[in-house]
Amino acid sequence: MFYHDGGKLQYHVKVDKPDPVFAKALQQAIGGIQGEIRVCLQYMFQAWGSRGPSKYRDMLLETGTEEMGHIEMLATAVAMNLEGAPLEQDKAAGDPVVLAAMGGMNIQHVISTCMAAMPVDASGVPFNCSHVYASGNAAADMLANVTAESTGRMLAVQLYKMTNDRGMKDMLSFLIARDTMHQEQFFSAWEELGGRKNHPIPNNFDQSIEPSDYNYTFYTTGKDDSVPTPSGMFTEGESFDGRAQYNKKRMQPVGGKPNLGYASPDAAVQKGQEGTIDKIKDTILS
Repeated sequence: MFYHDGGKLQYHVKVDKPDPVFAKALQQAIGGIQGEIRVCLQYMFQAWGSRGPSKYRDMLLETGTEEMGHIEMLATAVAMNLEGAPLEQDKAAGDPVVLAAMGGMNIQHVISTCMAAMPVDASGVPFNCSHVYASGNAAADMLANVTAESTGRMLAVQLYKMTNDRGMKDMLSFLIARDTMHQEQFFSAWEELGGRKNHPIPNNFDQSIEPSDYNYTFYTTGKDDSVPTPSGMFTEGESFDGRAQYNKKRMQPVGGKPNLGYASPDAAVQKGQEGTIDKIKDTILS
């Protein structure tokens, strides 16, 4: 169950001078793959499917609800930046709406929403949940959340650098600070769940079943020794989980050449591809 607080914003949202082009950029922080709709839904669905210690469900619900407030802040910022647009460009010849769009404004802010935010990215693509990750594995989800907060923080920093508006910089600095905390909390939860010692994810699979030539070997696919093999902590020394030593090898084919045989006479293929039922059976048996 969710509550709201009479429309009060989580943090100050002030705009010194409206900027419809910046409003378009802010849409990325709402409906982009790095945006607040994404993390809000990600944390909520992770929480709603959470099994295990209840504190992780509670944490995800708290943070997902906080992200709802960030969407509200950004939507308000978009509306404030659209204030007066495109009327303030009416001195220009021609249709001011078209002129504003040519200057970088999102025309949909004019013709579809009466100067309000939309659940879309900066290119106008609607948010579609394709980047909402909720695997049910607590450790995997915490790492996915760190990535989400990292890319979200990158976007907020970039937006901060794009504007000289003091109000927008203040709001974005708040969002950047929250992204810092969220990265830290999800990494802390990952460590509490076992951190690197609980890798690989999932850790409830018997690793003795894995072919030992492949689970801690870095393979290079360079055609010969003229192609240098990457070297680093990921190719030599102790593995990340501390269970083995890394090594590196050149990849060699160990599987046979595939033979799919003839096509079925019932398929829409050329006559030269067709095989009789007997030919198809012979290929399968071979």
